Amino acid sequence: MNTATGTVLAAGADLDLSLAQQLTVIALCALTAFISHMALAVFNDGVRPFMLDFIQGRSTRSATTAVSFGLSAGFIFGLGAPMALSTGVLNPWLVFLPTDILGILSPKKWLAPILGAAWGAVVVFGLNGANNLAHDLPVDFLTAMQQMSTPILFLFTLFPVLAISKQFGRKWGGVAGVVELALVVMTMKLWPNVFAGAIAMAVGVLLLIGLAVAKDLRQRKADRANAVEEIPPGDDPMASLFSASAARLRRHLPLFMLLGAGVCVLAQMHIFGGGEATSFLIAKGQYGEAAQVDFYRVFGFIPLIATTALASGAYGIAGFTLVYPIGYLLPNPFVAAVVGALVFAVEVLALSYIGKFLGKLPSVRDSSEHLRSAISDTLQLAILFGSLMAANAMGAGLGILVVGGLYLLNEAMGRPVVRMAAAPAAVIVGGILLNVLYWLDLFTPIKS
Repeated sequence: MNTATGTVLAAGADLDLSLAQQLTVIALCALTAFISHMALAVFNDGVRPFMLDFIQGRSTRSATTAVSFGLSAGFIFGLGAPMALSTGVLNPWLVFLPTDILGILSPKKWLAPILGAAWGAVVVFGLNGANNLAHDLPVDFLTAMQQMSTPILFLFTLFPVLAISKQFGRKWGGVAGVVELALVVMTMKLWPNVFAGAIAMAVGVLLLIGLAVAKDLRQRKADRANAVEEIPPGDDPMASLFSASAARLRRHLPLFMLLGAGVCVLAQMHIFGGGEATSFLIAKGQYGEAAQVDFYRVFGFIPLIATTALASGAYGIAGFTLVYPIGYLLPNPFVAAVVGALVFAVEVLALSYIGKFLGKLPSVRDSSEHLRSAISDTLQLAILFGSLMAANAMGAGLGILVVGGLYLLNEAMGRPVVRMAAAPAAVIVGGILLNVLYWLDLFTPIKS
């Protein structure tokens, strides 16, 4: 396989896990459901702000469950399941979003881990059966979905360029774009076995951070020159809330360390990818490149996770997601368990300091928001384009008509399925429809 050109995976991505891997997934799902039930952490960033009302008794368990389901269902069935089936690699939308819901839903503490473990069993046993069944169909839409690999990997490379353009204007965005293009071409020419976007993304992210830090330093210098008084921490109305939330999380430090160990072990087993691009890289065995991609994503999520955790009292199931790239690179699960526990311990203990530090660097905080927005924009285009490529591979013009039509219909209906998940979901529905047409002798599958 030529990894530099991003060719698709071999047909028949395998989800047949070993016993140790199955038990790890089931145990981790049980743990994350328990932690969600305790309102200590959730994976969905959109749910976390609602957790404060739940923790303080202003919102019921059923109402919070409804919020979690509403914000997560589209990602679970439209993105998590299709990505896992097409790559043979598990992902956080499939593993952690359902345990958010099940944990909050559970009326009893003892029931939450049982529900979580049951979902883990569905993932490790049911998904492989569905995978095998789909590959035996006349129209193998799962193999066709591997066409998504190339656009996702290459367009994802551009997210720092978009972030720089949005925050620092067209001039710096143009500079970043030219530099990244040159680095991609150079990497493909000089190091054909390395993911072509690896160096380009590194330089792009460093340029964004450098510009943001430089802007904040200039602003602080100007403020000192103008003798601008800073508000003492004690006068900040949010300070007491942040302090109480940080203390609440620290009281459960052993549980968080166990969680960090579990997530890091799952990543180390190379059956799990923290993002869309990462899933394809893990499937191709490019663990170093996968670690690099997920490490860059961390910069876009630390401010969001830190501030929402301090404001709500609920942390992220994957923490700052640093355990993903660290786990990919570690030699065995035992080391991963120790390192993951230590990483989570440091994150939870340092949460207050991180919040105060980010408060002094507004441009860096803005950069994280632009990074998240740019990641979303690049992946939306890449997933849509890749889904249309998959549609063409499984049904040519008719496939494009069906998949593209379902996507447009979803848009026209006000997006009942979130945009990021709509196209992969349309590929699966379209693939099922093409199989039905084949059985009715109305469609002839394209020969591989």
